[in-house]
Amino acid sequence: MNYSKLVLTDETNLEEAITLLDQNNIFGLPVVDTKNNFIGLITDYDIRKSVLNKVLNLETIINRKPFVLRSSLSKEDIFQILRKNHRRHAPILDENDKLVDFVCLEDAPSRPNKVIIMAGGLGTRLGELTKDTPKPMLTVGNKPMIEHIIDMFIYYGFKEFILSVNYKSEVIKNYFKDGTNFGINIEYIEETKRLGTGGALSLINTNIEDSFFVINGDVLSSVNYLELLNFHILNKSLATMCIIKNNYEIPYGVVESDNENNIINIKEKPVYDFFINAGIYVLNPYVLKKIPKNIFFDLPNLFEILKSEKKVIKTYEISDYWIDMGQPKDYKNLNNKLSRINNEK
Repeated sequence: MNYSKLVLTDETNLEEAITLLDQNNIFGLPVVDTKNNFIGLITDYDIRKSVLNKVLNLETIINRKPFVLRSSLSKEDIFQILRKNHRRHAPILDENDKLVDFVCLEDAPSRPNKVIIMAGGLGTRLGELTKDTPKPMLTVGNKPMIEHIIDMFIYYGFKEFILSVNYKSEVIKNYFKDGTNFGINIEYIEETKRLGTGGALSLINTNIEDSFFVINGDVLSSVNYLELLNFHILNKSLATMCIIKNNYEIPYGVVESDNENNIINIKEKPVYDFFINAGIYVLNPYVLKKIPKNIFFDLPNLFEILKSEKKVIKTYEISDYWIDMGQPKDYKNLNNKLSRINNEK
């Protein structure tokens, strides 16, 4: 990639660092001396933290022990290590600790599989929060909810997106445009009426040749999308639904009896486990033929159709982080949690 680096001298100042960091546009700025010896890294977070703490000394801001990788590694190995260690970028150093490159996950080769995000919901359950803002654009941490979803797919090398929009669609379109500023490609399908989680797929004009993802625009998850896709392909599934384990505690004692009214068992406030639909799917292009044109249709109905035809359909259990931002309390709790994490850094 083309990247900026900060050459540290006696005259280097914080303003120069911020300018170069902005040019990199990936929140990381490697710092070297005049002989290109690696000194450290400055991130967007480092700058914001220093401003809040009113510590504007450049020497203090530099992280001198950042995560780094070696130039002896192949590019593919570098990307795999970044993903495994949950790192977005890393300076690449040679055996003499000189800066050779600065690699970001956004530079990983793009995968052909499209990601379709259902972002047209009204968000009525969130009340006043969505009065002027479409639910996917509600801020989580420091950016819109839907951008977190997109970032997770970018993290695994997926850069082809289709956003299904309806309510206040101009807010989403004005923010993401064609995706160029985010290093991705974005197309839009516009719902003129509510079509459900599946009906909007009938509006797709783009030719889709590979298995593709569908995800609700209010679902945040740390699921490994590469592993999910591989599971779908290896099992020759036409449609794979992600599920997550949930439970419900009955607030009463449950009594079991037989036909003669004899008590067999009493369970005090038993807890029952069950699986719920996580709102994340992998589908084969074939299934698009099964979706009716321009009418309301939810994706679980597609699974019922395929099941009746005895087609291969699968579930994929998510054990990673997952949350459906459907209620105001979910939105508030997650933002409070992120705020605490940032304060602890």
